[in-house]
Amino acid sequence: MDTTSGTLDEALERLHATGPEFDGFLSNHGPMAVEALIRHGQARTVHRWLDDYTTRLEDAPTARAPLTDANWQEALGDPRRVTDWTGYLTRQVAERPWREVLATWWPRLLPGIAGAATHPVIRVGHAVRTLLEQGEEAPRIAELAHALGYWAARHTTLPVSARPSGTLAPDDALAALPHVADQRTSVVAGLAQLPDTQGWPAAAASLRAPRNPDEARAQLTALVRAATHRYLDYGHGDAVLLVHAATAPNAVLRTLPALPRELWAPSLAAAWTASAALTSVYSPDEPLPTLTTGPLTPEEVFERAAAHGDAHAIKLTDTALDVASWAADGDDRALRSALRSLELITPGED
Repeated sequence: MDTTSGTLDEALERLHATGPEFDGFLSNHGPMAVEALIRHGQARTVHRWLDDYTTRLEDAPTARAPLTDANWQEALGDPRRVTDWTGYLTRQVAERPWREVLATWWPRLLPGIAGAATHPVIRVGHAVRTLLEQGEEAPRIAELAHALGYWAARHTTLPVSARPSGTLAPDDALAALPHVADQRTSVVAGLAQLPDTQGWPAAAASLRAPRNPDEARAQLTALVRAATHRYLDYGHGDAVLLVHAATAPNAVLRTLPALPRELWAPSLAAAWTASAALTSVYSPDEPLPTLTTGPLTPEEVFERAAAHGDAHAIKLTDTALDVASWAADGDDRALRSALRSLELITPGED
């Protein structure tokens, strides 16, 4: 990642003057998109991208009342308290090492992974990746506090749970999921259909159970790969929301190295439940025709995503490049999934 000019820190400081949502409920993708752009060699485009994107953003909401160790539970899942949450978590990372704060809050927030269509956990994943790999400058630690605060404010439990207890690999488990009756609906309304979707609990439990933390990490890696590949054929069910079926588990995967190993298995379970739920709500029955391309390089694909400019396309391409880096020679499915997102997503389609 090219941060020699301080581009990432400058961008984060610009974004921290804005709220985590706009137009009522749309998530601010700025911190995630600029981190991905800079990581993949597009630092020169960041401030121009932000100049356009920030015209859509809003100021952070007014704080209501300070949160403390004694009263935070009363504000969990209350989006009106998002600025209170940001202030509280900012104080936490100022007083304690960020890894310690993350280890404390991760298990508290994990049951609410579905909040804001999984955007908060994705934002946490980008923040943690930067801290682990690129240094602990103040704006990056502040970004973790903002991301955790947003997650706490939008904490939303799913109406179903899915603890892996079967024998299937993630690609087979995703393919076996039944679909909700009404797929032309909002995330909240779609998720609400899951308890009455015949066969969903058994199908969701069919994912192979990990026997130890390392197997949990391997399963999570395989889930990210499977969901990314699946977008190539089925992303048209909802071109934006099915991005999250891959990027949410990848955010969890990116966070694992900073977490105690005993949290890896529950992290897999939460990521699987979220990905499976989004797949059931939006994945169509029939695949798209095969997308054929010429020879591709990761750099070329990301350049196309940066030129496209949509934050969801940038973020899926970022995850696709992770998956491509794990692939055997000649397996270009992840890169073609990224190109599929550029075909399906209209720029600015939040």
